[in-house]
Amino acid sequence: MRILIAGAHGQVARRLGRLLSARGDTVVGVIRNPDHAADLEADGVQPAVLDLESASVDELATVARDADAVVFAAGAGPGSGEARKHTVDHGAAVLLADAAERAGVRRYLLLSSMGVERAREGAPEGVDPVMGVYLQAKLRAEEAVLPREALATTVLRPGGLTDDPGTRRVTLGHGVGYGSVPRDDVAAVMAALLDAGRDGAVVELVGGDTPVEEAVAALA
Repeated sequence: MRILIAGAHGQVARRLGRLLSARGDTVVGVIRNPDHAADLEADGVQPAVLDLESASVDELATVARDADAVVFAAGAGPGSGEARKHTVDHGAAVLLADAAERAGVRRYLLLSSMGVERAREGAPEGVDPVMGVYLQAKLRAEEAVLPREALATTVLRPGGLTDDPGTRRVTLGHGVGYGSVPRDDVAAVMAALLDAGRDGAVVELVGGDTPVEEAVAALA
């Protein structure tokens, strides 16, 4: 497969890029900082330097052309303010959807977050204000991309991310209770979802006992 990853220098995204390239897939990674290109090349990923906050649909569509799937794994990051939650976590996700449609790429995998449902009625109570904006931006991204008939969108909502070694055993499904999950296992699930070629789903992910491939195959 040929896979485009937006936000390819992120912690989950780099793990996914290494998984895909190691098995022989062609991976193109969109990054904003040209200094990160060498890291991607070392991972076996082809870097494409493009700022998702200022790029045009046509510019991103050119990079996405001939891809079998696009992955949105970009994020403004924990040190960013509220404004960039809107321009990256929401705006860039929509930009990628627009570009995928223009390039004729149907499959879209959106990395989101558990907790977005708490933002459906506004900023969640008891949550750090910036985190609340982040959850609202992620929810808006989901709602902007999922209805598009030209795209087969899968939304993956992992719980709290850790750097523990992956176990390749997870809990994956709908209405999963909040928990944590290693970034290694998030990347493994994303790769399996790309392999499965699902035609749309919103699923939550935490650590568990079910092997990744079985968990993905069992999705209704």
